[in-house]
Amino acid sequence: MSHDMTDDTQRAAAILKEHRESIDRLDAILVYTLGERFKHTQAVGRLKAENDLPPSDPAREAKQIARLEDLAKRADLDPEFAKAFLKFIIREVIHHHEKHQDDGVE
Repeated sequence: MSHDMTDDTQRAAAILKEHRESIDRLDAILVYTLGERFKHTQAVGRLKAENDLPPSDPAREAKQIARLEDLAKRADLDPEFAKAFLKFIIREVIHHHEKHQDDGVE
């Protein structure tokens, strides 16, 4: 019987390794994706500052939150988590935009 447990344990370890490798790849994708997203939002912040536009756009934020909730449901992700995540990102983006406004633009 201990031989079967060893085989089962080895199979479980191999499956666990595969899952962890996938998680590591997905973490890298998330980080690079967020990096790209922030490059664009920083460009938007500079554009808003150069054109004296407000740093936040509540109508767009509400639309994006609703869109993300829908995407989350379709992706079998908790919509409340997705909404909280997007709100966190939006707060960071607004902070960057306000910093551009405060610093002035060259």
